[in-house]
Amino acid sequence: MDTSALDCHRKAGRIAAECREWARENIRPGVTVRHILETVENMIREKGAEPGFPTQSSRNHVAAHYCSSPDDEMEYEEGDCVKVDVGVHVDGYIGDTACTVDLSTDGRWTPLIKASEEALAAAIAHVEPGRPVGEIGAAIERTIMAAGFEPVRNLTGHGLARWKVHTAPQIPNYGERGGSKLKAGMVIAIEPFACTGRGMITEAGKSEIFMMVRPPRKSRGLDKDVLSAIMGWRGLPIARRYFNHMDQVAVEDTISKLTKQGSLMRYPPLVEKNGVMVAQTEHSMYVGEDGVEVLTTV
Repeated sequence: MDTSALDCHRKAGRIAAECREWARENIRPGVTVRHILETVENMIREKGAEPGFPTQSSRNHVAAHYCSSPDDEMEYEEGDCVKVDVGVHVDGYIGDTACTVDLSTDGRWTPLIKASEEALAAAIAHVEPGRPVGEIGAAIERTIMAAGFEPVRNLTGHGLARWKVHTAPQIPNYGERGGSKLKAGMVIAIEPFACTGRGMITEAGKSEIFMMVRPPRKSRGLDKDVLSAIMGWRGLPIARRYFNHMDQVAVEDTISKLTKQGSLMRYPPLVEKNGVMVAQTEHSMYVGEDGVEVLTTV
């Protein structure tokens, strides 16, 4: 990790944290989810960066990957447990952060959110070169279970690389033996998910998040302008709403053809069972020789 790359991660992390805190303060009952997501992405651009992935805000049993469609009118409601996940990139170097907001009037989700926040703090305290990722997961698991909740076991933290949001190592939310070890120079994101259920998520619902995973094959009907716009993201995740300014029939046809040929992957919402509440807290950090530097703080 050279100084220039680390400085880009730092700038991306700082902008992501500022946008996360704006979202935390502005998520309220009656506000549309799309307003929050689109405003955050506009803020990112105004601050001289670009989204590292589509801003997401998932409610209640939806743990992650809820991303508004171009015409989404869903509103936050009183009693919601709301996650917001923000990604920023500067020249391909990414900052990734998340928080959870309790929209209940009686603070009923505050203990759940606190369990996720304290699990992240416990995990960060274990970050150092040579540390097995399973030990970090064990710290997350102990903290969440001590608070009376369950970690989501099939979601993980991850490494961050240039133009790649998810790289090795995977950092589990539970203890495990073996696995990889942290190395000096890594940039990683740790994201404990705490829930009131069993802690296993599945995919459900329409995907609004896509990612190019292999070069597209030539195909009749692929719109050149839409394809060029998708390719311009250089493999970072994208949202359908990124292309509102383009012909929508061409956008839908191109997305459909690219997914059918396996070039474009869909990422639908990730959900627990109905009635289960999920909280998420996330920071990105640099693993230095002399300690950890949290990049997504204000």
